Amino acid sequence: MATDPTQKTTDAGGPLGEAAPAAAPPRADTPMIRFEEVEKRYGDHLVLDKLDFEVTRGEHVTLIGPSGSGKTTILRLLMTLERPSGGVIWVDGEPLSHARTPGGGLKPATEKQLRESRRKIGMVFQQFNLFPNMNVLRNITEAPVTVLGTDRGEAEARAIELLDLVGLGDKVDAHPTQLSGGQQQRVAIARALAMRPDVLLLDEVTSALDPELVAGVLDLLRQIARDTDITMLCVTHEMNFARDVSDQVLMFDSGRIVEQGPPEKIFSDPEHQRTREFLNAVL
Repeated sequence: MATDPTQKTTDAGGPLGEAAPAAAPPRADTPMIRFEEVEKRYGDHLVLDKLDFEVTRGEHVTLIGPSGSGKTTILRLLMTLERPSGGVIWVDGEPLSHARTPGGGLKPATEKQLRESRRKIGMVFQQFNLFPNMNVLRNITEAPVTVLGTDRGEAEARAIELLDLVGLGDKVDAHPTQLSGGQQQRVAIARALAMRPDVLLLDEVTSALDPELVAGVLDLLRQIARDTDITMLCVTHEMNFARDVSDQVLMFDSGRIVEQGPPEKIFSDPEHQRTREFLNAVL
């Protein structure tokens, strides 16, 4: 049976080449992501206001709301590109920007601890952020080789599988400047999946694309959502996409969740006036 290139393997003989962890794994009912009274401030400006929410394993959650409501900040905190001003973020039962102390408390994580924490998380940005001096194959294999320590031959074999998955099997030797915007975003998605993340973050991944390229990228993401068990957290203004792939939709305004629920409820019968105003403006 063919191996699913998006499947994460952690046993000693698996594609990651890692020994099984000595510690007991998190319980199956442990949320994959949990925000616990998380605040983010820039000076006097409060971006996230004591935010509490959970994402279960394998769940697909979409964050919607006006620009400046804190959605992208949430993704940046999860990628440890920013640190919270207050509260704790948990990923797979472990603190993300904090480390446990011998006494059972928490302290700010070191840079080394942050790097270790974000190995479980992949992100696809608005801008593709590919290395222009590297071909497509090298763009996808660089992080698995240098960060995970994956054998280069193994990393290249997986990259080729992922390029086939995203429909770019013939672009192995191309450089980013030789690709369309939609093709570059597909490479960026393959690069994120190459790290075998437990969590995939998607930040307005079609906003920089020409309109005719949007559908292809969204169809690819629908396929990934349908065929893998990766937990997905998505910021998008593509409401039809959000309706199709989401298990839960969270409506944000001014750093708070004003309403959350399944997509059929949020999009067809929202309870909050702010949600109705937003959806009337974007649909």
